[in-house]
Amino acid sequence: MSRIGRKPVEIPAGVKVSLEGNTVNVEGPKGKLSFTHRDEVKVEVTDDGKTVNVSRDSDLGLARALHGLTRALINNMVLGVKTGYEKKLEIQGVGYQASVKEKVLTLRVGFANELKLPIPDGLTVVCPDNTHVNVSGCDKQSVGQFAAYVRSLRKPEPYKGKGVRYVGEVVKIKQGKSAT
Repeated sequence: MSRIGRKPVEIPAGVKVSLEGNTVNVEGPKGKLSFTHRDEVKVEVTDDGKTVNVSRDSDLGLARALHGLTRALINNMVLGVKTGYEKKLEIQGVGYQASVKEKVLTLRVGFANELKLPIPDGLTVVCPDNTHVNVSGCDKQSVGQFAAYVRSLRKPEPYKGKGVRYVGEVVKIKQGKSAT
């Protein structure tokens, strides 16, 4: 049995989990999320409504893989609607900056034109100053996806370290061709 799949998902106070067929709906103070699981696994909410249990019928490879995955996705949804997720990005480089206006993130990262990115629904993007971007929301996948997309527009380059990076990310700087 999967070690992760066997563990029950604890439901904190203020979070409601309901089942409708194969769809798991989670509602909390930060928002609502839903997930449709596959038929290979079974999801059950206990009678007292304190835990969610995930089980499987067979030991086929696909069922074993989906067992732990389904439990992890439900746990991420419960944590997301309770506390939310956040990714922090920093921009380094002379003249590089970011700003947010009306659900559009504007980046100036060394290109001839500004990059204008529409912010997806369910996400909150804030720029505390012009060199930091905070992406937050209740869906872990969409927060990580948008932050990774913003970073991919101008990855940190290895000679001067200019670009968009996660806060705390270490970029190994090369010496360059004059170091002989």
